[in-house]
Amino acid sequence: MKEAKRSTFSGKIGFVLAASGSAVGLGNLWRFPYLAAKYGGGIFLLIYLLLAVTFGFTLMITEIAIGRKTRRSPMEAYGKLNKKWKWLGYISTAVPVIILPYYCVIGGWVIKYAAIMITGGVQQAAGDGYFASFIAQPFEPLIWFFLYATATALVVFLGVDKGIEKMSKYLMPVLLVLTIGLSIFVICQPGAMEGVVYYLKPDFSKLSVMTFVAALGQLFFSMSLAMGIMITYGSYAKSDSNIVSSTRQIESFDTAVAFLAGLMIVPSVFVYSGGDESALGQGPGLMFDTLPKVFAGMPLGNVVGAAFFILVLFAALTSSVSVMEAIVAGMTDKYKIPRKKAAVIVYIYALLIGMFCAFGFSLWKNFTIMDLSILDFLDFISNSVIMPIVGMLTCIMVGFVIKPKAITDEVELNGRFREKKFYNIMVKWIAPVCIFAILISSVLNTMGIVTI
Repeated sequence: MKEAKRSTFSGKIGFVLAASGSAVGLGNLWRFPYLAAKYGGGIFLLIYLLLAVTFGFTLMITEIAIGRKTRRSPMEAYGKLNKKWKWLGYISTAVPVIILPYYCVIGGWVIKYAAIMITGGVQQAAGDGYFASFIAQPFEPLIWFFLYATATALVVFLGVDKGIEKMSKYLMPVLLVLTIGLSIFVICQPGAMEGVVYYLKPDFSKLSVMTFVAALGQLFFSMSLAMGIMITYGSYAKSDSNIVSSTRQIESFDTAVAFLAGLMIVPSVFVYSGGDESALGQGPGLMFDTLPKVFAGMPLGNVVGAAFFILVLFAALTSSVSVMEAIVAGMTDKYKIPRKKAAVIVYIYALLIGMFCAFGFSLWKNFTIMDLSILDFLDFISNSVIMPIVGMLTCIMVGFVIKPKAITDEVELNGRFREKKFYNIMVKWIAPVCIFAILISSVLNTMGIVTI
């Protein structure tokens, strides 16, 4: 049977914007600011930037090159490079399969908060216990989750160029403008400069092993690495796309949005708390519990709050689309299922498993795994366990099985790879060893066996 022609992005700009849209998501606007706040502000930012230009650059180059070289999604790409390593493609594909349902649940929460801000309910959202009471309801969170999952599936259903690329071309510039505008507004507020200093000035007394663990974990999550997404998007890139320059642009866009999100959120909490650093220790609840209180105390709080949650919604949607696309691409490549049929199957799967995640805060709140809710457990398994394993094993496969030359030759099809020597050392030695050390540290810390 003749294989259908593979979809591609229309050009380099379409590829870069779509890949940037995948990278820019809740990891940048929700996860990065609370981790930066928790792990010392400026020192976390410094470590993250160092990891981004070393580990991030190496892994993203590798994944995009694998995708373009094989013209396959991860489920088939690894096997095409080396038949004995085909199994790694299945592990890689498991990451978006695990992430998609709970990501859509969180996306539903974002729609809820965007809606309440738009309708002037900032004071209501700022009330103590509002977020906890909302997610504890059995049915309302399901409605918002259903809306978000449907929007994600619709974009994927429309295809690569008419759906994913077109959405990214419109949303990514808007997202960047909104982020810059809100950041400028926040740092101009009275008392905000103290937060700016905390966020930008490295305090080496706050440096710890967990700073590195948190920063590298955030790197995987934020840049869509070890999820199969960059391999999938790389497989849609045209042959004349320059992988090195594309990687730099994607990294720059992703890091800029994460940086601006921290510059927006950390100082705003300082303004709200009167400079109390303990207010930064809200963790994941920082966006849904603390920020509405910040907006409620601001001039034009409803407007700023609405703009912020619309921004988060745009970012989340571009990422969940890429997560779903990685699964759909795997199904069409491996099982030759028509694209639209695969999208519908994945949509139904996301609804079913997502319901379990949502009920983990209401009807099934007493059901835990390793003392974690269903959603938190899936997040732990995907981000703290499987993603580092995939990243480490990908480096080992490239470094010692197919050899770095297989990747660098693909990269050099469109120009000189000036960082080739650096890349070879990183992918063979530094990246896999460091990822392994951080993987063990993260798992032991999360399980409470060792505190670091």
